Amino acid sequence: MSQPQSADEPYVLRADDAGVATLTLNRPQQFNSLSQAMLAALQAQLDSIAGDPAVRVVVIAGAGKAFCAGHDLKEMRANPEKAFMQDLFRRCGRMMMTLTEMPQPVIARVHAIATAAGCQLVSMCDLAVAADTARFATSGINVGLFCATPGVGLSRNLGRKAALEMLLTGDFIDASTACRQGLVNRVVAAADLDAEVSRLAQSIVAKSAAAIGIGKQMFYKQLEMGLEAAYQYAAEVMACNMMTEDAAEGIDAFANKRPPVWRHK
Repeated sequence: MSQPQSADEPYVLRADDAGVATLTLNRPQQFNSLSQAMLAALQAQLDSIAGDPAVRVVVIAGAGKAFCAGHDLKEMRANPEKAFMQDLFRRCGRMMMTLTEMPQPVIARVHAIATAAGCQLVSMCDLAVAADTARFATSGINVGLFCATPGVGLSRNLGRKAALEMLLTGDFIDASTACRQGLVNRVVAAADLDAEVSRLAQSIVAKSAAAIGIGKQMFYKQLEMGLEAAYQYAAEVMACNMMTEDAAEGIDAFANKRPPVWRHK
């Protein structure tokens, strides 16, 4: 089993600045693998942030040479019982769902490799910015394990054939390919990664928190609907959004050619 994290080395580091909470996976010697302890630490941070109105955007980053190398295979082999595996993947699935369910947009800051469940983590963040040095793979197939849970996020970001090629071959794709296929939003030079993540985050922070929260929830819910039901739901969401103080303020500010002063920070 992997070396345990010492008491003075949290599994996840948190730093807050200007409405942005950055969570850094902090197991660099294990390539930030998603062990049970890492999943628990990340889940706790996300749950805390979800109810914190001072946080407008979340950034997920990785310490060391990797963004995230997926599940901790040594931990998994040391606990071969099916019940352990079921619990592990249930916890992982819950954490991934939290990313989409929390009101704040979540941005993946991908500086290096993201493999298997690490690639899944990128796919489940709302947005992703990658350094041109980043690479992505669902490499479980190389050790006889089809990346089924990563395939859920991957198939909802990429086209079917692109997703299946990654899942069936385990081959790496580079950052520019990941961007072209829809896994990440932007690719920049490694030296510019933090500045680009900050630009994207602050663009969101400048908007109405009420509208962002309403819109994120709506976006994911309508994806699971048929077209007619999606339009009916979207129309109701827009009507409710129009009743908010922020919508009234935003429209009045636009009409009077002044910056809006949002009521809900």
